[in-house]
Amino acid sequence: MEALLSSTALQLKPIHPSSSFSSFHSPFSSTSVLRVKGNRKAENFIQKSHFSTVLPLRVSASSQAAPVETSTSTSIPSEMKAWSYTDYGSVDVLKFESNVSVPEIKEDQVLIKVVAAALNPVDFKRRLGKFKATDSPLPTVPGYDVAGVVVKVGSQVKELKEGDEVYGDIHEKALDGPKQYGSLAEYTAVEEKLVALKPKNLSFAEAAALPLAIETAYEGIEKAGFSSGKSILVLGGAGGVGSLVIQLAKHVFGASKVAATSSTGKVELLKSLGADLAIDYTKENFEDLPDKFDVVYDSVGQGEKAVKAVKEGGSVVVLTGAVTPPGFRFVVTSNGEKLKKLNPYLESGKVKPVIDPKGPFPFDKVVDAFSYLETGRATGKVVIHPIP
Repeated sequence: MEALLSSTALQLKPIHPSSSFSSFHSPFSSTSVLRVKGNRKAENFIQKSHFSTVLPLRVSASSQAAPVETSTSTSIPSEMKAWSYTDYGSVDVLKFESNVSVPEIKEDQVLIKVVAAALNPVDFKRRLGKFKATDSPLPTVPGYDVAGVVVKVGSQVKELKEGDEVYGDIHEKALDGPKQYGSLAEYTAVEEKLVALKPKNLSFAEAAALPLAIETAYEGIEKAGFSSGKSILVLGGAGGVGSLVIQLAKHVFGASKVAATSSTGKVELLKSLGADLAIDYTKENFEDLPDKFDVVYDSVGQGEKAVKAVKEGGSVVVLTGAVTPPGFRFVVTSNGEKLKKLNPYLESGKVKPVIDPKGPFPFDKVVDAFSYLETGRATGKVVIHPIP
């Protein structure tokens, strides 16, 4: 089965502001920021690149606390607003509903008042029915990534409490029985073990951009047996997963060399994220480089070429497309402990989310956000914020 998770995310962002349900009615019943100012190379890149015609480049995160954006609600309504679909298909199947039942939580779950969410390629591939055989029953409220505030806790919840600001990927198994009701709603229910406290320095929108992509990046590097002193090539370094693989390999795993591919306009961005070698794939073929790598992380589906760039005895992580030995297919498993482990790197600013400059998209523009993601042109994550 084709892996469906690779994200088109790099965090580029505008500098200026922005379980199951108990039932559906029938059928739904009628921040801080690390800015590029002062970095002449980055400033020149922005001025010359196409990003400057839209919004300034913003790679999010610093070590200062972000302002609180919401608080625990004293009263949880019985109904909420949510996006949903009752059949598989194009963006046309997405419907905005205003009277969806707020989910009931299980003993090990928390109810989150959603403040921000983010889209991933797996969201639209799920909507298209690419893995309907293992999907949960329709109707579906889409959304994997969430950031928000805990407003209710189950009896077996051990650490989280009402008022905690959290983030996470709410579906433990991305392709195998994901929850029927996701994060593109005012409330969502999720197991405590799948979420973590939000990094203090990140806004809700920035935090929402991270979970599925950073867990995919981290777990993939880990499964490849990567360790300090090794080299890695990232295919699709300007994507949501790729941008985080660069940063994690460099700042968490201690890579001796990080190389990454992108189009011409994003080469300087790769360097700003920590790539020692930024390869413009429109001008050179990475598989023809004389130096080979201990690990190749393929987030874009170039498996046959990827194996030509790996050292003998090395590993190729494959998120999408055909798998050629020694490549191996990888699908993420959501795990809040991984987020907890990575929080210090996020709070120090060593690892940063990247949000597409066209976002965040407001909650009433989810169809536009999906349409944009599906063009394949998004840089970084497509974020939905605010969610009322």
